[in-house]
Amino acid sequence: MPGNIESIGEISKILLQENCISEKQLGYAKRVQAKLGHHRLLVDVLKDLEFVTEDQITAAIRKNRLEMRLGGMLLELGIISQSDLDAALHIQNTEEQTRKIGDILVDQGFLDEKKLTEVLALHMGIPVVEARFKQIDPELMQMVPPALMDQASFLPLSQDEDHLVVAFTDPQDPVALDQVQQVFRQKIKPVIATKSDIQEAVIRYRKSSSRSTAIDEASVVSIVETIILKAIEDKASDIHIEPLPDRLRVRFRRDGVMEQYKEFPVEIAASLISRIKILCQADIAEKRRHQGGRILFEHPGGELDLRVSFYVTIHGETVVMRLLSRQGKMMDIRDIGMPKRMLKRFLQEVLHQPSGVFLVTGPTGSGKTSTVYSCLQYLNTPHVSIITAEDPVEFVIPGITQCSIDPKLQVTFEETLRHIVRQDPDIILIGEIRDAFSADIAVQAALTGHKVLTTFHTEDSVGGLIRLLNMDIESFLIASTVTGIVAQRLLRRVCPACAEPYKLKPAELQLLGYDFSETLGQSFRHGKGCGACRNTGYSGRVAVFESLIINEDIRHALLERRTSHDVRNISIKTSGLVTLLEEGLVKAARGITSIEEVFRCLPMVLKPRPLGMLQTILGD
Repeated sequence: MPGNIESIGEISKILLQENCISEKQLGYAKRVQAKLGHHRLLVDVLKDLEFVTEDQITAAIRKNRLEMRLGGMLLELGIISQSDLDAALHIQNTEEQTRKIGDILVDQGFLDEKKLTEVLALHMGIPVVEARFKQIDPELMQMVPPALMDQASFLPLSQDEDHLVVAFTDPQDPVALDQVQQVFRQKIKPVIATKSDIQEAVIRYRKSSSRSTAIDEASVVSIVETIILKAIEDKASDIHIEPLPDRLRVRFRRDGVMEQYKEFPVEIAASLISRIKILCQADIAEKRRHQGGRILFEHPGGELDLRVSFYVTIHGETVVMRLLSRQGKMMDIRDIGMPKRMLKRFLQEVLHQPSGVFLVTGPTGSGKTSTVYSCLQYLNTPHVSIITAEDPVEFVIPGITQCSIDPKLQVTFEETLRHIVRQDPDIILIGEIRDAFSADIAVQAALTGHKVLTTFHTEDSVGGLIRLLNMDIESFLIASTVTGIVAQRLLRRVCPACAEPYKLKPAELQLLGYDFSETLGQSFRHGKGCGACRNTGYSGRVAVFESLIINEDIRHALLERRTSHDVRNISIKTSGLVTLLEEGLVKAARGITSIEEVFRCLPMVLKPRPLGMLQTILGD
């Protein structure tokens, strides 16, 4: 036998056992595989050498299907990688309720559902059908209890004198097989179909049938309440309710990443969305225009403020609810996660300035509001007058005059900003720079001696300056009023329960422009996944900052309308700017977050400087 029999894979062993190939051919194929400059599967090499055909492989697998494991077969066929299989097996071993390896691979995005079905069909020697295109026998469907139909694990297709043809998502599932036998009590001919295909066929049948689809109002009320309570329990920041052609999908955003919660029959979409509209006092009759609203939801843990957005799509209205705890604790400015030296400069050269505009930039959900409120709390003393214009007020701060925008009462941003300076404030918070009007108000207030705090949607700190220029604010006004800009992102923290040391890969080092020696002595980590973090490897989030302190060199560059690239380089050389990517790298080197999160969330506008230099600059 050439080489180690254990190293050739199950499929190759079966081909040898069935005399589809000889030992000599197998040995030659292994030598060719070893000489290839890139990795190629042994089965593919055997086909390339024309030692075996696809039909011979299929026949051999079907004949010996009971001897093969699905995970090993997927791996050997090159459909998944070893790391994918290891991750799926780890999840399978740590979950309380054991799921099939194929389901886990699909749920984690390692494997396409259709491809899994094709491999299962090959593995079991059962034909694949596209259930959504099959003509369904209504008499058979009426025999299936609705609860079983909702599970979409099987679908009766047709019957003759000898047997009943049933499509299964897994024809070897003993529970599904037992359910079919109990319902129909006759000989079964199984075929295989994807779960989504079966779901679509069920939806199509229900739409075309004469069954009543009336939804009990009490049930919808209960579903909405359950969704919100589950989101609170899971510490989600947003709830997404999305109508699809065949179902209503509900997902949560947790630690900045979307996670599947549950799917409901598409028939309840209209009633469920109407219920949410009633709660936030939106117009339930209006389904052609986008709407917004607000819900104050009381639960055992306190009161929750939900900002609700209704967005009209081709499949109906999508609902997004942002969860804001009214009992949320404001963070102290020293605890927001800003590095020591960056924080010291920020306090001295921005917040302690008597006037000027201070901007916090970043995308939605990057923690801008928390940073701005921590600044307000730091500045709030009996000796200053602070006034705000917010949409809406998210935290109530004693001693501060706060205004919540409400267009229904004609309390608009434009009207509020026109009156805000007349209130004799020392410090003004404008919830967000939305347009040229709000930007101009902020600049004019700063010119008259006020300190203005506001937020902005830009990629980084330098982008905030450039966007102000693009709003037709004169460059000399920006240069004379803006004192500082903080850009930020939220990265997921490595789960402390399953964290383990991580060695940067060559591709990652090359992307950063580092060599291996620069990472020696650092504490890079990643989470392998456990029950505490739902097998994500992450738990909680940490903020990453980029603080741009405006100095004379930057002001001169703005007056000359230099490019963003020039302004950024000047800021790094003269103002001590550390980019978002560089600050994220420092936190990753301390094991707080992972290098994968850094690459996923942070823009790389310049190659980062050496880690040792960055740690010295930031004081970490």
